[in-house]
Amino acid sequence: MRAAWTIAKREVRSYFTSPVAYVVLLAWTFVSGLSFYTLVYWFAGNPSTGGSDNPLTLFFGGTVLFWVPLLVFAPVMTMRLFAQEKSSGTLEALLTSPVSETSIVAGKLLAAMVFWITLWIPSLLYVWIVSRYGDVDLGAVGASYLGILGIGLFYMSWGMLMSAIAPNQIVAAILTFLVLGLLFTAGIMQFVVHDETRELLGYLSVWTHMSDFAKGVVDSRWLTFDLTMTGFAFWLTVRVVSWRRVSA
Repeated sequence: MRAAWTIAKREVRSYFTSPVAYVVLLAWTFVSGLSFYTLVYWFAGNPSTGGSDNPLTLFFGGTVLFWVPLLVFAPVMTMRLFAQEKSSGTLEALLTSPVSETSIVAGKLLAAMVFWITLWIPSLLYVWIVSRYGDVDLGAVGASYLGILGIGLFYMSWGMLMSAIAPNQIVAAILTFLVLGLLFTAGIMQFVVHDETRELLGYLSVWTHMSDFAKGVVDSRWLTFDLTMTGFAFWLTVRVVSWRRVSA
């Protein structure tokens, strides 16, 4: 565990000493702020939103304004985890160090989650703004952030896996976008099909998951899905790193 923590600290320093990280943070803050402004403006002219009592319910996963940016930013955030080490030639030194594959992967995932959480800190301002001019259900807000944490683990772990597989950062970002995009598309297909696969697609739909969380409904099935997908990607990444260590 100590080795994983050491790797995580190194990765976090690497994140925040890179100008790319601050570009991502600035771009994300602008995009999420624009999304919040759009929803508030729309909500002001359409107070009846089918059960949503404030813009936060829509902001946290209720529209494509939430999901499209995530499908773009998640690959950018994770593409460097292993691919950059391969490009810079430091991966060999890491793999030949007396650190287990599990510790390496855990450290990198922890660092990615630190960056993921950092992205969402400015959104607390939106909660405060809504609370000044309306009622905010703190239980629903807490559930929304729990859902965001679960999706973050899901997205960061699969992005990390693609980074471990890909030969460079660009390919890693493209692979992550394709995988997450396909899973997202499969989930929203529940609104199109009307056969026995609809229930399965609904279980895969992160949109459905976040819609429930944003309403304050903490469904253990959605948390189980996120943790299962994270665990599977984590295990695959450990296998890839183990294979690269043997090859090295």
